[in-house]
Amino acid sequence: MKISSLLRGGLALLLCTLTLPSVAQFNGPGIVSGADINKPTTITTDRALLYPATHDQQLGTGDLLTLHIFGQTDYSPVVRIGTDGKVMLPLIGVVSLDGLTITTAEELIARRLEDAGMFENPQVTIQVTEGPNAVVTLIGEAHGAIPVQGSRRLFDVLSAAGGLPPTASHVITINRPGLYEPLVVDLGTDPAHSSLADIPVFAGDTIVISRVGVVYMIGAFKSPNSIPLVQNTPLTLLEAASLSGGPAFEAKYNDLRLIRTVGNERTVVKLDMKKVLYGQAPDPILQPNDIVFLPNSTLKSSIGNGSLGTLLGVVGLVISIAYR
Repeated sequence: MKISSLLRGGLALLLCTLTLPSVAQFNGPGIVSGADINKPTTITTDRALLYPATHDQQLGTGDLLTLHIFGQTDYSPVVRIGTDGKVMLPLIGVVSLDGLTITTAEELIARRLEDAGMFENPQVTIQVTEGPNAVVTLIGEAHGAIPVQGSRRLFDVLSAAGGLPPTASHVITINRPGLYEPLVVDLGTDPAHSSLADIPVFAGDTIVISRVGVVYMIGAFKSPNSIPLVQNTPLTLLEAASLSGGPAFEAKYNDLRLIRTVGNERTVVKLDMKKVLYGQAPDPILQPNDIVFLPNSTLKSSIGNGSLGTLLGVVGLVISIAYR
């Protein structure tokens, strides 16, 4: 009776230790439903859009303007567009300019001067000398308002804004007044080709710099880490596992968890990594802020860290005592 009781106690100790559950709680960031990071994006390739021969700046409230008439040195008024979008000009009075391009404004003022009988076929030119609208605006991962007179190169503007942080996507969007569709520019990662993306930007442009998506690889990977997603390059589970060094010895292949949050709803999907590896199950494409958790096998962990040998030694000791 004494021997069997000791044996049962030793085996119970071993089994309880080997079957202790692993419990983990996660509070990883969620993703916005419909996020387009890591999904195909159409890059603008039309050179007429990327490198326009001419660009007509749009006027707005606060712009300080200097007007000239070719051949007329006595008419050079300096005016600022008021909060109502209007200016007061000598000889013709109030003119509404807010939202007009420079060319349209020049034609309007020339027509008003001619209709008033002041000049015959006047050639009006407008120069924007200062104003809140003579800037390129950056929003997103980099932000600021960069002054622009005429045009500047994209990389010059990005540099003036302090450069791009590591969290910024290399694919940026430029919203330009007068264009129905935004320009989508791939800054690239190869310095030899980066000059192709250094396009001119103009006052009134808004550069949108989005955040690059990240996948979190945690648990029994050899190198748990966070992996930035690259636009236009889907990342699969096996690719992410490879970038994390692959599964460690103690990994529990058949109990991998893919944790995805959309809005306020969290979904946990259980996957068998071996089936994915051998083509018996699909290799899922990961989305921004996915969490991939690979738990430990308690038995493998015990073998790996030597605790199994210790437990077996304890059981052996119990048995030897029982037979004394």
